[in-house]
Amino acid sequence: MCRLLYVRATGPFEVAEVLRPFAELAMNSREYQGHGWGCASRAGGRWQIYRDIRPVWEDDLSQFAPTTVFIAHARSAFRDEGIAVENNMPFSDGESVFVFNGELNGVRIREHGRIGAEKIYNFVRRFDSGDKLAALTRGTEIIARRTRYVRAMNIVLAHGASAWLATQFNEAPDYFQMHRTARGPLQLVCSEPFPGERGWSPIANGTVAEV
Repeated sequence: MCRLLYVRATGPFEVAEVLRPFAELAMNSREYQGHGWGCASRAGGRWQIYRDIRPVWEDDLSQFAPTTVFIAHARSAFRDEGIAVENNMPFSDGESVFVFNGELNGVRIREHGRIGAEKIYNFVRRFDSGDKLAALTRGTEIIARRTRYVRAMNIVLAHGASAWLATQFNEAPDYFQMHRTARGPLQLVCSEPFPGERGWSPIANGTVAEV
């Protein structure tokens, strides 16, 4: 399944410094992460979204301007289906940004969207009356109840300078467990520690919290 990255900093940082190790872990993942990728950053109070059908490790990672908030997603398409740039995350409504990693079997919710991840995003948005943490908590609780088997459901939902994480998995913690670390002024959350880096801490299964 896909790989996720969220970075927040107190001041602008060079995106390539975090994107290059993310691309390396995606390239060397035990599951193929090359069905395209995307990212989002904050500039002038607005989200700048970028998507490409190439694997992240084949793209020009030096093209992005410094930012204080950055989200990236490397895609591993379910059953190698729906491989099109418009299906790449992040998904955004202009205000919030959403990335997903996981696999749900036997989901019983009615929602619009091109792929399952977009349906999950739109379903969570139903419960958003201004409290993003409450919406994410409620939405993922209902999805879990209406799913025959949750292999994993990892979500980062960002709005402005704030972001929230929901993580749940029932197998393969070595692959699905999210991790976090601090690197000077940077706070990072990722699907796995950067290659060769120590100091990352696993995030507990079942966490729904601001990050």
